[in-house]
This record gives sequence, structure tokens and C-alpha cells, in this order.
Amino acid sequence: MRYFFILLLFTVSSLSITGQDSLRAFDYLDVFDLEWASDPQIAPNGKKIVYVRNGFDIMKDKKTSSLWIVDADGKNHRKLTSSDRSESQARWSPDGSKIAFVSSTDNGAEIFMYWLKTNNYARLSQLEKSPSSLSWSPNGKFLAFSSFVPAPAPRISSMPSKPEGAVWAKAPRITTRLKHEADGQGYLKDGFYHLFVMDADGGKTRQVSSGNYHHRGAISWGAKSEKIYFSANRSANWEYEFVDSNIFSVDIKTGKIVQLTAINGPEYNPVVSPDGKKIAYLGYEDKIRTHQKTCLHMMNIDGSRKERCLLDLDRSIASIQWSKDSKFMYYSYDDEGNTKIGKVQNIGRGQEIIGNMGGTTIGRPYASGSFSVSKKGQIVYTMTRPSHPAELVLLDKKLKATQITSLNQDLQDEIQWGKVESVWYTSSVDQRKIQGWVIKPPFYNEEKTYPLLVENHGGPILNYGDRFTAELQLYAAKGYIVFYPNPRGSTSYGEEFGDLLYNNYPGDDYQDVMDGVDFLIDQGLASEEQLFVAGGSAGGIMTAWMIGKNNRFEAAVVHKPVMNWISKTLVADNYYGYANYRYPGQPWENFETYWKFSPISLVGNIETPTMVMVGMNDLRTPPSEAKQLYHALKLRKIETVLVEIPGASHGIAKRPSNLITKVAHTIDWCNRYR
Repeated sequence: MRYFFILLLFTVSSLSITGQDSLRAFDYLDVFDLEWASDPQIAPNGKKIVYVRNGFDIMKDKKTSSLWIVDADGKNHRKLTSSDRSESQARWSPDGSKIAFVSSTDNGAEIFMYWLKTNNYARLSQLEKSPSSLSWSPNGKFLAFSSFVPAPAPRISSMPSKPEGAVWAKAPRITTRLKHEADGQGYLKDGFYHLFVMDADGGKTRQVSSGNYHHRGAISWGAKSEKIYFSANRSANWEYEFVDSNIFSVDIKTGKIVQLTAINGPEYNPVVSPDGKKIAYLGYEDKIRTHQKTCLHMMNIDGSRKERCLLDLDRSIASIQWSKDSKFMYYSYDDEGNTKIGKVQNIGRGQEIIGNMGGTTIGRPYASGSFSVSKKGQIVYTMTRPSHPAELVLLDKKLKATQITSLNQDLQDEIQWGKVESVWYTSSVDQRKIQGWVIKPPFYNEEKTYPLLVENHGGPILNYGDRFTAELQLYAAKGYIVFYPNPRGSTSYGEEFGDLLYNNYPGDDYQDVMDGVDFLIDQGLASEEQLFVAGGSAGGIMTAWMIGKNNRFEAAVVHKPVMNWISKTLVADNYYGYANYRYPGQPWENFETYWKFSPISLVGNIETPTMVMVGMNDLRTPPSEAKQLYHALKLRKIETVLVEIPGASHGIAKRPSNLITKVAHTIDWCNRYR
């Protein structure tokens, strides 16, 4: 398949300071100065862009988010409102005269409206729970959104009345649900997400979905503003069909719900064409594999004439959007660690438009980012490079790209970033080509020998790429060459490559990583005497596996690992989702296989000094997993330390100070053994 590649050229402004000696390395407190754009929304006429401007508050140690607006040529860049509250989900009205958005208040998140003509804004809603998936009707009269509706918690028995003034223990928490907790949220309250509609001028909200099912995710209106299209699982066995979802429509007047798709697998993100004739959506038929390619599908508005996997592209498709004339479909996808935007008109052939989308995952270089398209065909998207997180770029109809924000210019003028280079090498397992990246320390000197830090990515069905990463740049700034590979099982290299871990994880991906280490040693970039390794989540699994397989590393840092698939599978918040997709059967049905792939089975081989780190509120890879490694190493009298991060969930680095804590402890532990 042929793709058309367009070279994006940016004019880099001259540094306000001259000479390499005037620049400095990235340091811990610089994290608080990082800013990045997200969720850019271009006006229908293409003249203005509203987006979320993100940063960190050093005094409150948290992320901040506010809405900003800028002309398409980069002028008149200003904050949308005078509010100091968290703002998000900005959405243009069809005529471009208003912007609906969500803002936090003292009583929770609410829907607000901004009028461009007067520059005024006001609250429209009074909601019990926060809204999500905010969407305008095509006629501009209504707003639709999803919100949580509480339900009574189950009860088993009634307690006798306590004496007046008595202080008794709290009532027990009773659970009957399959999914009752979620990492980062904790215990989930009883209830369901439902769809609501309200007048765009404000007023009472109306629930339009019904039943004890969850209705959330992307919302799309029919062309006549009479129906909403959404994704849900409304089967009687929905709890246990956790992968499945279908496309439905609901009449906003009658509440009648009609199911439009029915394959076994996820079907989601419906987007109605502007002419109202077609629905594009994403999904795949579930074949119960470790990695399955997400395809672009299409059908008539009534669900007839379904066309599946329209693109002849061996990559998973992400966000999609129609052109105004309903002839083209824009989409994003990851290709060899780079997130790209493409468009397709006819079935089978797509056209790559531009790459380097991302930069909204600040810690590590994962795929991210978003885009939107004006009625005139202009595209605004979040662009990243290794030297900066997401900035806004506008792509005109002639595919000329112009960067319209420079949120990190102050840092750009001061810092010498570690240079990022792509490397390809051959796996000794089956001669496949494997890609990785190397970050060299700032002010790199070829005459010096630097320690090598291998940083394994999570997932494992994810990918690293040539994107900004605060954590890995900090490692490089502290004098390490950082190697971050995409071994088999990583996405963006095709479905077959990603599925090589099916019933074999960790497996040959371990050898892919070690082959990369040997390649860098052969290239003279690394020394056998100065090898270190770290990684989190699936990267923590890989790190623990590596030091259980060999003793080549001077020290290791295992962040939030799975050590025992038997205990993890039955304790984690997503405990129900592993059997058959990862290994055949449940743990009690296949004890030997679950144990075989558990890093704790190799702990008797470990001689490497190992730091173990975990968030104390982690529900995805619970602290009990990290403690299994720490306790085993203590019993074996191997040098080890357990670092527990108070209040942190699986995303340890969600708070900027915890990001710094994670990196600083990793560096200082490795430095002990240099």
C-alpha cells in the first residue's frame, strides 16, 4: 500500500542566548514549568481555536487546566474566561457563535456557555454528577452529555437501632458487582452512566437513556437533531461481556433505543456523517487474543450495509472525524512509535497527512494527542517532539503546517535536551527487526563512557516513540544513556507483531530487549560493566524478569510490577479481564502456566541490587505484588529497598512531585552501583 508522506518543516526561532555553554541540563524543578496543549477544537469557519492549556501548580502540587483561545494565525492568544477553576471539553456551536464547556465549581463540575460576541460566559446546568462527552446538536438547540446516576447500594440485613448518643462502627460496604473498584478512583459507587439532553439556552436536563446499563463514551447526533448515537453493552450478561459493546441510537423525545450493530467485540465511537446518511465507527471482532487491531467501520444510518475494516492498513485506528462534504474520513494511528493523521475517501487506500501528534502524556513517551477539522478542511492538532510536549499546529487545506503556540519557549531557550535517536536491530529469536530509541545525555561527549539505563514500557500492548518525556529526559540529564525499546507485543508495528505475546508473556520480548542492549554495546554506546534497568507496570514485569534471567545489570528499579499472575489476576481492579486473553483459563484451571510466567518464579536467581517502588493506593498492580519481590529479596539477603508512595495510584507520577520522586529515587539507587 502506498502512502503519501508530507514533510513538516518548522522554522525554529533563534535562541535568546547563544552558545552551548549558556545552556543547561533539564532538572527536577523544571517539571513544574512544563506546559502543554490538549483537546484543540477549531471553529467551524476555521478562524479560531479553543484548547485546554495544561501545567503544574508548584504550590498545590497538582495539574492545572484552563481554556485558551487563539486565532488561526497565532494572534490574540488569551485565556477564554477569567475563572481560575479547572476547565475542559470546549465545544463550538454549529454556527461558531458560542462555546459550551465544562468547569469545576464548589459543588462539582457544571456546563457553562461562552458567547464570542460579548465575551461573556455563564453557568447553564445544575447537575448532581459531572458531565462528560459534551456534544452539540446540529441545529444548535441542544446539548447532550453523559453523567452518572447513583443507585441504592445492596443490603443484606438490617441493624438494630443504636442508643441515642452512641458511637458505633460504620456500616459495612456490600458489593455484588463484577467491577466494583477502579485504579485512580477507588471504590465505585453503585449506579449507571446515562445520556442526558438539555436546551443550549439552559434549563432542565432530561435523561434519555434507560435501563441498568452504562451509557458513556463518544456521542454523535443525527443530522436532524432527533437522535443520539452512542456505544454501550445492553445485554443481560453485560458485566461478563466486558469486551463487547454495540452501536445504538436513542430518540431524544420518546427514549426509544435501537441497536444497530451486533458483532462479538467492541464497537464504539460512532460519528454520523454531516449529510446524515452514514455512521463511521471503530471496533473489531473479538477473537480472544492479546492484541487485536482496531478497524474503521461504516454503515448506513439505519444500520444497514455494514462495511468492516475499510482501510488497508495494518495499524489500529484511533480518533475519527468526517469532512464537511461527507466524502472523506480523517483518522489517527500509531506507526513505528509515531502518531499520525491520515484521511481516506475510498475503501482500502489511505493517505498519510502528517505525523508527530502527541505530547500530552508528560511523564513517558506514550502515544497521545488529538485533532479536529474545520468545515473548510483545516486541521489543528497537538504536535510533539522530543524537546517539548504538545504545541498546537494548524494544517491548512494545502497541507502547509504552521505552529501557532510556543508554550514552552522559556525552557527551550535555557535547556540543552538529550538527543533522541531511533535504532533498529535484529532479534536473535526470529530475525525480526526491532525498533528502539536512545537518549544521549545533554552535552554528550563521544570520548566518554556513559552508563546505560534500559527503560521498559508498560502495557505491554502500548508503544514508546520519539515524543517528549520528562522522566526519560531527566534520566539522561543525570548522565545516563537511556535506551527504550519497542519489543514484540508493542503496538504500531502491525497486529501480528503485537499478538506475539499471546500465551507467551513475558517471553521472547525479553530476548528482544537484551538483543538491543547487546546491539548498543557492539555500537560502542554502552559498556557491559555499566548496565542498569528500570520500568513500570508491564515494564516492571519485564525488569523483574530480566534480573531473574541474568545478572548482567549493576542495579535495577522495579516500578509497580506484577510479580505473581495468580495473585494479581484475582486481586487487581481489572481481575476479570486476563483469563484466555493473556493465558488459557483461570488461575485455578491453569496454575502451571500462570506460575511459569510469573517473575516471582525466578526470584531465586536474582543477585541484582533492586529497588522496588509502588503507589500505596495502586489497584492495578497492588502493593502486595511489589511486596512479594521485596520480601523474597530480603529473605535471600539481596540488596533491596521498598519505596512506597503515599496516596499514589498506578499512575505514580500523576502529581508532579511524585514524578520527581520516582526519577530521583531511581537515579540515586543506580548511582550507588556506578
